[in-house]
Amino acid sequence: MISGRTKLIAHLGLPTGSFMAPMIYNPYFEKHDIDAVVMPMGCQEADYATFLPQVARLSNFLGALVTMPYKVRTVTLLDEATTTVSVAGACNAVRRGADGRLVGDMFDGEGFVRGVRRKGRTVSGARVLVIGSGGVGSAISASLASAGAACIGLRDTNHRIMDGLAGRLTEFHPKLTVQTDAPADGGWDVIVNATPLGMNASDPMPMDVSAIAPSTLVGEVVMAREITPFLAAAQARGCEIQVGVDMLFEQIPAYLEFFSLRSTTPAELRSVARIGYRFDSAGSSTGATT
Repeated sequence: MISGRTKLIAHLGLPTGSFMAPMIYNPYFEKHDIDAVVMPMGCQEADYATFLPQVARLSNFLGALVTMPYKVRTVTLLDEATTTVSVAGACNAVRRGADGRLVGDMFDGEGFVRGVRRKGRTVSGARVLVIGSGGVGSAISASLASAGAACIGLRDTNHRIMDGLAGRLTEFHPKLTVQTDAPADGGWDVIVNATPLGMNASDPMPMDVSAIAPSTLVGEVVMAREITPFLAAAQARGCEIQVGVDMLFEQIPAYLEFFSLRSTTPAELRSVARIGYRFDSAGSSTGATT
């Protein structure tokens, strides 16, 4: 029940029809009588720079979850950012400090790294290929670097954002080896598709799957469907996989701590979540993002 005392967590992005977070947070809040609600807010791009500071002034504002297409843009609206935000160049969590300042952090990468570790894989010393250097790809790269990865390979058709990420990684992690335009057959321990490719049935593969070794853990950030064509092809090669929604369940405990709320485990979140995958008649997804 939403009341006058309910704390608001604004879920900012566009379009809102693909949002999954409310179907995880809100059942969890209900179970533990936490008087808070995650509310999708479909802010238009032209309004976002004005809207975020204004919604943060609401007396019952607890924080904001930020998703596509605003993770990168949010960084410029913060008063204070973590190192992870600085390296990633993106932000997906905002809270208002006691002094009214907007404080930002980034948990996409932490969620992905926790998922890899939960599968018994070692990140320290690993060689990881990250396909996509946008908000989520940058966040994953930043967290992999902090976790001690030995080499991060970057692939992106936009060389400007790829080279920018490479520069920030090198600046903050001088011992890390960073490869741009990294080859598909680079002997990778982990490969992650951090692009939107896979949301729709007609999307091309993010890379040549035949170059992936069966020993590689292949991960995905797309949450539109549990098994994307990329993950299905990787499974067919004998690879262990990590589905996109794993990253979400792994990062939510960190979010809860950021908002000073009761934390939990991914297992409990899975037990209460009310998630469904929805597709149109052509096989294109009607959801979903965090």
